[in-house]
Amino acid sequence: MGKTAAESHRILLEVYDEHALAEQTCRKWFARFKSGDFELDDKNDLDNQKIEDEELQGLLDVDSCQTLQELATSLAVDLSTVGKHLKTMGMIQKQGYWVPYELKLRDIERCFLTCELLLERQNERVIYYELLKPNETITGDRYRIQLIHLSGALKEKRSEYSKRLDKVILLHDNARSHVAKPVKTYLEMLEWDVLPHPPYSPDIAPSDYHLFRSMAHALIDQKFTLYEDCQKWVDLWISSKDKDIFQHGIHLLPERWQKVVESDRKYFE
Repeated sequence: MGKTAAESHRILLEVYDEHALAEQTCRKWFARFKSGDFELDDKNDLDNQKIEDEELQGLLDVDSCQTLQELATSLAVDLSTVGKHLKTMGMIQKQGYWVPYELKLRDIERCFLTCELLLERQNERVIYYELLKPNETITGDRYRIQLIHLSGALKEKRSEYSKRLDKVILLHDNARSHVAKPVKTYLEMLEWDVLPHPPYSPDIAPSDYHLFRSMAHALIDQKFTLYEDCQKWVDLWISSKDKDIFQHGIHLLPERWQKVVESDRKYFE
């Protein structure tokens, strides 16, 4: 067809969307065919590149929003090897998270019932946030401290908080740090109303489908060499947004719960 590797890759994306092979792989095969090598076996799949699905699943259990590069680095293999295993495992990316392409029946039912329940009870700017330092990770103890800071910020910035007897409706996902025992104990002490959130559901988490997605678009052309520069950018980005922007993401929740119920739990953007 006289197409370049890049042009062919764009065509593949139009047809196969997220199931298309990576552009890097496309360029590799183009170069191989151009040299007269039409063998279809992947000659780069060396024994030392082999990994077990359990290893990969373990990394995803710790942090399901890792990039292909981060996973490949942790496993000491190339990107294509990780990509093949993820495809074999039936994993796809949604809102930046690796989730099963086809949910198990129990997960579908749990998501359906959760959204139905949330719909029944559904007839300002960011209050607190922090950036992790490079190489820091969230643990149960660290998340508990963040909740303590959030509670303090609510008392300081929201006068109506005390009028409501310190009641909060909290929605967070099922990350390990969120369901750790110290966190559960602290939330029980606060008596906050924690909304149920089914697993593998970034498309019904406002932070993922609204806040982080909007921030990701704004970050496309940004490059930071210093942590302080990144922190300054985030501060300015948040302060530049009208409070309606943040409210809108939350107000979309009932609509998204309804979509889950009406679609028998199919992923949507």
